[in-house]
Order: sequence, then C-alpha cells, then structure tokens
Amino acid sequence: MIRRYGDTPINGQRYQHRPGVYAILPLNGKLLLTYQGDPHFEFQLPGGGIDPGEHPLTALHREVFEETGWRIATPRKLGVFRRFVYMPEYDKWAEKLCHIYLARPVRPHGPPREERHVPVWMNPAEAVAALYNEGDAAFVASLID
Repeated sequence: MIRRYGDTPINGQRYQHRPGVYAILPLNGKLLLTYQGDPHFEFQLPGGGIDPGEHPLTALHREVFEETGWRIATPRKLGVFRRFVYMPEYDKWAEKLCHIYLARPVRPHGPPREERHVPVWMNPAEAVAALYNEGDAAFVASLID
C-alpha cells in the first residue's frame, strides 16, 4: 500500500498518472531545496516528472540540475508516496507517484535552468516546517527524528 498525502481525490475527476522523482540533498547540516515562484510560491524538494522512456535516475539528475543548478551523486531510494493534485502550469489533474531519493549535492554548475526556481539552503527542522508538500516534509522528518 502506497501512502497518500494531501487532498483526497475528487469523485468523478479524471487524473493522469504522473510519476516523478524528488531528492533530499543534505550538505554541511543543511538541505538544498528549491523555491518555486508563480504559480506555486512554495518550498519543494528538487525534482519533477519522469519523461516517457526516461530512466528514473536520469530524470532525478536532470530535474535537480534544472531546478537548483547542482550536480548530485550516490542517489539512494527512500520510498514513494502519492498525491492527487491540479497542476496549473499544465492545466491538468494528476495522480503524482512521488519517488523520494537521498543524494549528495556535489557542486553547483550555475543558476537553475527552470524559470521561477531558486535554490535555497535550509536546516532540516526548518525545511520540515517550510515544505509545502506533506509527503516531502514527512520524508525529511523521518531522517532527522
């Protein structure tokens, strides 16, 4: 059974399956998060959707780089959860299957490539409180408890 976080699915609403990968990135007592501006205005774990035919680890490296400008190493899968959400930037309802990894940030290679994303370093306890997504926060909390 995969745990669900967030809103209950709306009866009669069709959801598109959207697998994604997200990274918890600790370095020197802080976590590398991304702050996404319009339309979300929220702190998130870096990551995103897996493109059709793309390997999950390839997607993880790509998404973290696009959203933070950092390269990562040694990803290790921690678990998975699901969310039912409306994605305004794509104008679609999605059942997101969120695969969470722990990885090591290696070095920055410039600014994020995705517009409206800003890399932010935050201590883990602050991150748990700041992360918009309850599932992201729960995985971070499980590492610091």
